[in-house]
Parts: sequence; structure tokens; C-alpha cells
Amino acid sequence: MDSVWKSLVDAYAALAAFPVIPFLFVYFVERYRSGDKKRAFRLAMDVTTAFLLGCVGFMLNRRIGSSLGLYFILLLMLIGAGLIGNAQTRLRGKIDVSKIFRAIWRLSFFAMAVLYVLLMSLELIMPSITQQ
Repeated sequence: MDSVWKSLVDAYAALAAFPVIPFLFVYFVERYRSGDKKRAFRLAMDVTTAFLLGCVGFMLNRRIGSSLGLYFILLLMLIGAGLIGNAQTRLRGKIDVSKIFRAIWRLSFFAMAVLYVLLMSLELIMPSITQQ
């Protein structure tokens, strides 16, 4: 059982290092299956966000010399969900948890994609704090 867990962790780490690979794989497989470009793009975004979470969290940890990168991202996601939930309550009088989750998950994709490019560029240009 331990070797299965280690294999899953290694596979996740390899795919998270280059999140473009799972994005393209999911996009082309879903586009082939359904023929719908919009649905394929959304599904690819949703899957890739899980890989970007780990990768951007790890790069934040390396850049600032801490182990709170992933927790900081999750905190921002929770704050965003609270703000969207508050707006929904004010507008409609009730909240739709699935819409909130989907909105935060997809907004996180865009924010983390930008952070990924920025942090990866910094990683290639300048050595991180922990390497000095």
C-alpha cells in the first residue's frame, strides 16, 4: 500500500511540475469525446487547477522560505468564497454553494496560472531563498 501511495504522489508531482501537460491532455481527450470546445476547455481548467494548487504552493514556499504557501492560497479561496456568498445573499436572498465553488475554482485557475508563470520565471532567473 505504501508503494501505491508513493507512486500516486510521484505522478502528481510530475504532472504538477508542468501543468500544461494535464491541461492539454484533458482538453484534447474531452474535445475528441464530446466535440464541444467550450466544455473541453472548462473541464481542462477544472482538472489543471488541482495541479496548479500544489505547484504554485510549492513555488511560494521555496520563494519565501516558508511552508504556508498552500494554506495561503486556500485562505484566499475561502475569503473569495465568502465574498461571493455575501453578494449572492444580498442579490438573491440565498446562496448556491455549487456556483460559488465553481466560480472560486475557475477564478483560482486564472490567478494561479499567472502566479505559475511569474514564479517559474523568477525561479529560472533568480535563485530562491532556500538555495543560498
